[in-house]
Amino acid sequence: MVSGPDAMTVSPPRGRKGQIFVWTLFDFANTSFSVLIVAVGFSLYFKEIVVGGTGRGDFFWGLVVSISMLLTALIAPILGAASDFAHSRKRFLFVFTIASIVCTALLYYVEAGMVLAGAILFIIANIGFEGGIVFYNAFLPLLAAKDRYGRVSGYGFAMGYVGSLASLMIAIPLFAGGFASENLGNVRLSFVLAAVMFLLFSLPLFIFLRDRPPLVGKHQSYVRAGYGRVVDTLTHVRSYEEVARFLLAFFIYNDGILTVISFASIFAQQSLRFTLPEILQLFAVVQASAIVGSLISGSLTDRIGPKRTITLTLLCWLIVVVASYFVESKLAFYLIGVIAGASMGGSQSASRSLMALLTPPEREAEFFGFYDGFCGKASAVIGTFIFGVLSWVTGSQRIAVASVGIFFVVGLWLLQKVKDPFTKPA
Repeated sequence: MVSGPDAMTVSPPRGRKGQIFVWTLFDFANTSFSVLIVAVGFSLYFKEIVVGGTGRGDFFWGLVVSISMLLTALIAPILGAASDFAHSRKRFLFVFTIASIVCTALLYYVEAGMVLAGAILFIIANIGFEGGIVFYNAFLPLLAAKDRYGRVSGYGFAMGYVGSLASLMIAIPLFAGGFASENLGNVRLSFVLAAVMFLLFSLPLFIFLRDRPPLVGKHQSYVRAGYGRVVDTLTHVRSYEEVARFLLAFFIYNDGILTVISFASIFAQQSLRFTLPEILQLFAVVQASAIVGSLISGSLTDRIGPKRTITLTLLCWLIVVVASYFVESKLAFYLIGVIAGASMGGSQSASRSLMALLTPPEREAEFFGFYDGFCGKASAVIGTFIFGVLSWVTGSQRIAVASVGIFFVVGLWLLQKVKDPFTKPA
């Protein structure tokens, strides 16, 4: 543990409702990107129009997602540590957010055959989105007491899924014509819509949310300081044994979750012949169930602890994967979507709460850099790449789906080795 100014902590009061609200509003903002760019809109557009082709499209989409996640994984822990050093989470979050918004808007100009341009813009936009989450999540310990991590984290994810649902509802008219040539302009317009929503609803955080007071009298390069702190953490990793165990478990099971999110719409379209409007309806169902899952899991986390809550959600993810392998009808896949949505909201919310409980107060952004940046994003490199390769080589997305179950089984096993830090409130 570090002593001195870096070890000073702020004891978060319980009644900072306004601060919590503007923090959760950022979750509302950034999910316009995750839905309209990663999950539904640009992912399908890139595969069908930009690349053209089924297995080839899966491969290239898996590749660009993997590259963006790998680059985020490499830089996030260092930048997280730098923001701890400078007490400047909000500044780093702003830079990443603006980069994502600008490149998302520029996706409007990507047309058929522009594979390299589309890939570069998406990679930068996704790094901005995913990297920003590191600094966003690191605010949680400043906003809530430990016995309320679960509820506050759940509020954030619930607000995010409300944002996802709102994005889908607004975008439905733009997607009504599918990928017909005369409707491609409307599909590309949805990318601009995602950028505008991301910008408008993220502004309250940058205007109103308070960060820790900036440190004075430190003239060392932020990046150099961040690099030094990360090296120090890795050198003394035994001092953070439980964090390391959880990060390994999270690395594995989150791989499965991110792979499902990245390929759900592509699987629905190719294997079950969903139309674009039907895919939007499917994701609306998923987001609605995720709202409920986030709120329930938040309360459940504060009652039985985040580790037990994550265990329950991973068992549900296994049901989702097995059922998806055998599913034949669209109606059945809608039901699978309900389970997946509730599991997604629950597992993400409870995982953030467990990480907050395990994290040393003086290294919040750095450790969330490992959590969100390295383990959270590098994990997606493996799963998405394997899915894309298996789909292309075997010609079967069902085999690719079955492979995802391995990540949930191994992650669940590793999670049980983490000492539970939860103590039930009196």
